[in-house]
Amino acid sequence: MTTSPDLTPPTTLDPATLYTVTAGGFTATADAFARDPATEGLWFLSLVGAQTALKAIWAALLKQPPDVAHLIRGAEGTALSGGFQRCVIPAHTVGTWTTKLTRLPICGGWHALVYTTLAEYATEREQFLLLAPQEADAPQLHHRFLDRRSSLPLHHSWASWLWQRGLAQEEIVPLQTAGLVAYDCRPNAAALQADLAAAVAAGTLTLPPEAGTGSCPSRSDATTNAEEGDSPCV
Repeated sequence: MTTSPDLTPPTTLDPATLYTVTAGGFTATADAFARDPATEGLWFLSLVGAQTALKAIWAALLKQPPDVAHLIRGAEGTALSGGFQRCVIPAHTVGTWTTKLTRLPICGGWHALVYTTLAEYATEREQFLLLAPQEADAPQLHHRFLDRRSSLPLHHSWASWLWQRGLAQEEIVPLQTAGLVAYDCRPNAAALQADLAAAVAAGTLTLPPEAGTGSCPSRSDATTNAEEGDSPCV
């Protein structure tokens, strides 16, 4: 996502892709989530249900000590299948979470979007959570988020190389998801700078022609352009 996750409530729900989430003695239907199977960390949750249940689940996840949530395949109130998947809020993200509640006009229920602000483009942290509608969108979004946090502007034509490098160096970790794709991104600034220098020296990456003409925007202009959807150049 570019500024914050998409707040548009779902208009249709495919029962085959839904999960039930339980926490604090309440249940609701999850149409999307992101979870780290290695740590059981919950990174993103999109819920549909009664307002009371949505608020209670969120309060249970954030209280100290937090309640454990469980995800199981199948919508709330239907036949469930598959094993329970334990979920907890990562300790280092406590204090960065927010929730957006929206009333669903047709059924009268509520939609809750629950996420850490590490998923927001402008967050002042090196680590970020990358959320994308599908895998093909991830490299360009990753480039924009990484460029926002890099001391060196990164040309948009390097997006694929930066993506493959991040995966290879495990600075990009795919998360278990439903309804979207998500990645825990923890860039290593020193290693990235060294790898960029080596790639340019070897000719793997090339500097764009405008880099030597003085036409590249300043960092402040580049930030503005990134907000508008244009990638800054080197």
